[in-house]
Amino acid sequence: MAIGLGEPEIPRPASVSHKTQAQEQSPNSLPVKAVRDVRLLLIALWLGAAVFFSFAVAPSVFSVLPARELAGAVVSRTLSIVNTGGFIISLLLLLSAPLYKNNLSKRAFYAELVSLALIALTTFAGQWIIAARLQALRLAMGRPIDEIAQNDPLRVAFNSLHGYSVTALSLGMIAAVITLLLIARRTNR
Repeated sequence: MAIGLGEPEIPRPASVSHKTQAQEQSPNSLPVKAVRDVRLLLIALWLGAAVFFSFAVAPSVFSVLPARELAGAVVSRTLSIVNTGGFIISLLLLLSAPLYKNNLSKRAFYAELVSLALIALTTFAGQWIIAARLQALRLAMGRPIDEIAQNDPLRVAFNSLHGYSVTALSLGMIAAVITLLLIARRTNR
């Protein structure tokens, strides 16, 4: 008979569960699922807002409002909300991405990071570079854009920047679709 010098072991009931650190961070644990679902919700909300803006709000405002200058102001303000929201959401999703690094293939993880970085970049550029230059051009024109000749250098620059704005938002939406699919795929595992 051996006598131990340590504390006696107290038997624990089988119903008491002691989670290890690895179990708490498993892809099926409640906190990880909740964060994953919130991430999916955020990217879906932004993508929905961007698509709704692009295909419903902007065309409707220009077709309904009598003054194109007023329509442009409404569209600019609404796009500002979409771009700022996209930038903030993409940063939040980038910050939370490392929680899932061990549960993904390297390719899927880096695809998600690149897609989120592209959303952040396009929404940042759309809001704080392109929109700021468009506003400066409007001020420099001094009158409604429709009163400016099509070949006027300010109007040409405005039209060019408008094209860049559309391209930036389109690229951001494509990146959001990729991100949405990657997160949704993870949700189904």
